[in-house]
Amino acid sequence: MDILGAIMEPFRWLVSFVMVAFHEGLTFIGLPAASGWTWTFSIIGLVIVIRAALIPVFVKQIKAQRGMQLLQPDLQKLQAKYKGKTDQLSRQAMAQEQMALYKKHGTNPFSACLPMLIQMPFFFALFQVLSGISNANKSATGIGAMTHDQVVQFEQGSIFGAPLSASLLHGGGGNAVSVAVLSILMIVAMTASQFITQKQIMAKNMSEAAMASPFMRQQKILLYILPLVFGIGGINFPIGVLIYWTISNLWTMGQQFYVIRRMPAPGSPAAKALNERRAAKGLAPIDVTTGKVVKPEDMPPPPEPKVQRQQPVRKNRKKKP
Repeated sequence: MDILGAIMEPFRWLVSFVMVAFHEGLTFIGLPAASGWTWTFSIIGLVIVIRAALIPVFVKQIKAQRGMQLLQPDLQKLQAKYKGKTDQLSRQAMAQEQMALYKKHGTNPFSACLPMLIQMPFFFALFQVLSGISNANKSATGIGAMTHDQVVQFEQGSIFGAPLSASLLHGGGGNAVSVAVLSILMIVAMTASQFITQKQIMAKNMSEAAMASPFMRQQKILLYILPLVFGIGGINFPIGVLIYWTISNLWTMGQQFYVIRRMPAPGSPAAKALNERRAAKGLAPIDVTTGKVVKPEDMPPPPEPKVQRQQPVRKNRKKKP
């Protein structure tokens, strides 16, 4: 076994163990063991277990994202300070001051990627398990926690005539048209849900200062590139993997909708909308940074109305006789 295989083996075993646990529970309540739908629900159960375990990481991600937004004015001042300075010492000093700002606010620019990075080993482990079903069946062996009998049951199972281990590019048995149609539908759903999630964050949960930062300009580019990359790569994924990734993306989309509505970022349109909803209910506004209700005495005074300055009227003087 190579080094990468040895690293991935615990993840393959854990992924297959969770699937088998859900599969046995579903067959216990009467679902057919060799049904593709039983294994599909087992994959959905895997998503729920992994995403529920990632909730503490997601909370940390939200706090880190808020920290990134709050330090944008300081970052812009720092960039203006070192503008035009390209020497090594200046770049090193700027990097050190940036790190000090990240440490002060308890955040870093890579925090938004943390849940995805943690998920990736499980995603690839599931890909390896489902891609190896056919070979394991031929060699009369199991995969991870799956016994050979369960491997056979999985390969026999299908949904809408498409085996869960089949892919658009490589086939894998079953009805070829069903495999193609289901794969394309799942790829579209997977990429669309990812795009909508990122789009709603940028449209509703970003302050004007955060949207104007160079970091956000890069994020806007990734908004269109990442769904395209996953869409193209999806033709290699078995249908079972597409189910996992689509359900995971839908979980993320719902999770972000809840956060944007209930815990918006400071200075964002969502924060304004939250306090407008509270005002409509007769409730005091809240400081979205701390989550505490703003007391009337702490609210800034309303701006004084601008009074247009009137030009002095020239008085008619009597002419001297």
